[in-house]
Amino acid sequence: MTSTSRLDNNEGWFDPLPLDEYLAINKYSRENVPTTRPISETDKLGDYDIRCGPILRLAGTLENGTRNYRATIMLVVDNCSKPPPTILFKIGPSAQLKTKTEGERETDANLNSNSPPEFKTGEFPVTKYYEEQDASFFRYNVDLTMVEYEQKVEYYIDGFFKKSFQFFIPSYEESMNTISYSCNGFSLACDAKKYKSSLWLDVLAKHSKQHYHVMLGGGDQIYCDAIKLHSKKLQKWMQLKNPLRKRSMPADAKVVREFENFYLHHYMDWYGKGFWKGKNSSVWESLFPLAMAQIPSVNIYDDHDIIDGFGSYHDSTMNAPIFTKVGNIAYKYYMLFQHQTNPEEKLHLEDPSWILSRKEGSFIKQKNHSVYMRLGKEISLLGLDCRTERKLKQINDPETYQIIFERLNKELKDNSETKHLLVMLGVPILYPRLVWLEWLLTSHAFAPLRMLANKGFLSRGLVNEFDGDIEVLDDLNDHWCAKHHKKERNKLIKDLTNFGASKGIRITILSGDVHLCCIGRLKTKYHHHPHAHLLSDTREIEKGNRDIKESPEYDPRLIFNVVSSAIVNAPPPDAMATLLKKRSHIHHFNRDTDEDMLRIFFQDVDGSPRDNREFLNKRNWSDLILAKQSKLYKSLLVEGDNLDTALRKFPQPVFEGKEDEDLAKGEKANEREIKYPLLSDSLVASLHVEQDKDDLVSKSVAYEVFIPRLMGTYKLENAPVKHVDV
Repeated sequence: MTSTSRLDNNEGWFDPLPLDEYLAINKYSRENVPTTRPISETDKLGDYDIRCGPILRLAGTLENGTRNYRATIMLVVDNCSKPPPTILFKIGPSAQLKTKTEGERETDANLNSNSPPEFKTGEFPVTKYYEEQDASFFRYNVDLTMVEYEQKVEYYIDGFFKKSFQFFIPSYEESMNTISYSCNGFSLACDAKKYKSSLWLDVLAKHSKQHYHVMLGGGDQIYCDAIKLHSKKLQKWMQLKNPLRKRSMPADAKVVREFENFYLHHYMDWYGKGFWKGKNSSVWESLFPLAMAQIPSVNIYDDHDIIDGFGSYHDSTMNAPIFTKVGNIAYKYYMLFQHQTNPEEKLHLEDPSWILSRKEGSFIKQKNHSVYMRLGKEISLLGLDCRTERKLKQINDPETYQIIFERLNKELKDNSETKHLLVMLGVPILYPRLVWLEWLLTSHAFAPLRMLANKGFLSRGLVNEFDGDIEVLDDLNDHWCAKHHKKERNKLIKDLTNFGASKGIRITILSGDVHLCCIGRLKTKYHHHPHAHLLSDTREIEKGNRDIKESPEYDPRLIFNVVSSAIVNAPPPDAMATLLKKRSHIHHFNRDTDEDMLRIFFQDVDGSPRDNREFLNKRNWSDLILAKQSKLYKSLLVEGDNLDTALRKFPQPVFEGKEDEDLAKGEKANEREIKYPLLSDSLVASLHVEQDKDDLVSKSVAYEVFIPRLMGTYKLENAPVKHVDV
């Protein structure tokens, strides 16, 4: 820790991240896991007791034709009787820039951009936006300008500096290097002691080599199921056997206080210290808050940010006053901590990044808050709020989708700078169907078992505590492929496909939830039988097949669903991954479009061959970086993005020290195995999979696919989609 004298000179400005310190922190926190929130002297900065933060949130870039960069920083201060702490900042180049030649300076002068790199200082203005139980919430507005080089920002809280008090801003000609993660916590019954590795250490290690500008939280950034352990009122409600009493039990002021007390302190424990306590163990994920202090976040939420399965139970259960109160209070703290906004202030309905529904949800009495923003020059983001309006038979209201696509059409004009649109959905949408299991668990054959479990003759673990259904049924009901959501799912996929094709924008979906990693894919159908399609002759069919295999950059229906889960939670057993593999086939979305899973995991993290190439049940996180910004791949780009000479690779693992090795060079292209091109604006999507959960160094193996931009714009023929058009 140093004082603001660091503001007066540039000594140490270009120093790398302190990875040795982060490794020591991980080792200490794994070997000395406390039973209550850890408190230390380092929580105090001068006279201020920081209970949570600093946490960075990205709010927008390049808005209204400007080169603006908009973010916020949150601090939660305990017993703050004096004015809020000041946050001063210093901004300058992130790396030492080479000296320009006289010819380059002359060119710059002709372009009116001869502005040498410079360091500036300033102060971020502060707003106190909430207060509860001596906890004061402060939001600092970060309004900066993107310039022709990547910038680094250091910030100083009340004159104090830590090495994690910094972040990076890309140049206005660049896009953001992006992290995607989900399931950032343990399920209630997990034994966290089994995991010494921390994938947040892996994130910071990668961040030290290739700066990340934003991390996208795809849901379950915090696991709040522990409210069942801490709330006596909720326990009493869950133990009621009479459905009528359960659905009518009032939520009085005592219930509200109990719930608010839980969510406030649970967030301060996890977001402030990375501390969590479950039924059988505790964990101190101390590097998670350090990552949030130096990589801005954009989040959506899922059920565990509220309570397990919220939104996917029967309407009668969801309408129970106690359960509805859980959802609405959880939403309040989700906004306070994850969006640094008080639902009672104007910003809650006025921030330019929001896409708001016109009416409130049925159970969470708030408007749908989906998110749109540009992530630099060539990437835009849509974060779809799939929880506020969720019901057993609905994920979002049809009118909300209309509002979302109206916003996308307004923001993303034809021939816009955006080449990739990332769409965050908490739950995978291109994923194996488990309808047969859903049918089995809701069949009359299971009714006697449910009755015996509810009466205590069988283990109550067989059924959930909320509505007496089979325990895993809420997870199945949550899926886009559940019987209640098929029509909504297929219409969203159809609308996204048509939108991307018409705008010439490649859409990539980011999802989590399922505690393993995989990549789903939608693509133009590989035609086997000439007579099944309205094509004039076999030569046209062969040409179409050749284009799909050899030139996927021209495929207007190509959409990947990168599924990255979990960065913290335990993976499912091998049997679940095997079940998914058996249920994974080529699905015909419509006449022209096929859906399948990439067979990317043909080697395990130790290099051994794998039978299950489609699903890898190990902890993981992902990143997405444009090839021209990738330190690994930008040197391999061919001049002018020549399609005939560009590097093309099958999706595959990339092992450290063997980055230039093609592990799938013996494969032949066919309807499923397709090589994708490395072009300057290809998005390199990598799943970083944990190698050893007992290794404190926490290394990972990358499984990569090159996602090409879409060449051209297309008007797709109207091909009927099941459940939507037929």
